[in-house]
Amino acid sequence: MQVTLEAITVDNYEAVCDLEVSEAQQDFVAGNTWSLVQAAFHPGYQTRAIRADGELVGFFMWVPETPQRISIWRFMVDQRWQGRGIGRRALELALAQIQATPGLTAIEICYDPRNPVAGGFYGSFGFVETGMDEDGEDMLAVRAVAAPE
Repeated sequence: MQVTLEAITVDNYEAVCDLEVSEAQQDFVAGNTWSLVQAAFHPGYQTRAIRADGELVGFFMWVPETPQRISIWRFMVDQRWQGRGIGRRALELALAQIQATPGLTAIEICYDPRNPVAGGFYGSFGFVETGMDEDGEDMLAVRAVAAPE
């Protein structure tokens, strides 16, 4: 299955807004519509649609926290497309794009500690849990970015 990331445009934003996770996962992710609104008013926020074999299947958003640190704020694969390795490949692609940021030293992600899949999944990409976020609601995990040689 070929997985790609693409810009959110006038041609695909409605399809991105229509993507949904399962009912059991809804407490773990924010809606894509809200994320696109946030990104529209914050020029540094980066959004990407995830495609698998040409079908729009998911969404990413990452945010520069400092010049050295970027946070992945949103990452979802539609419930109809989960369990096929799409999320794993999409995260690989997103990390490659994020890591290309000059001066970057860390990528972070927060997730609900009640999410039974998140910790192991992100850990398999080198994210290390550092404790709860400043609000005490989500687990914070960080991945160091090596300086380019």
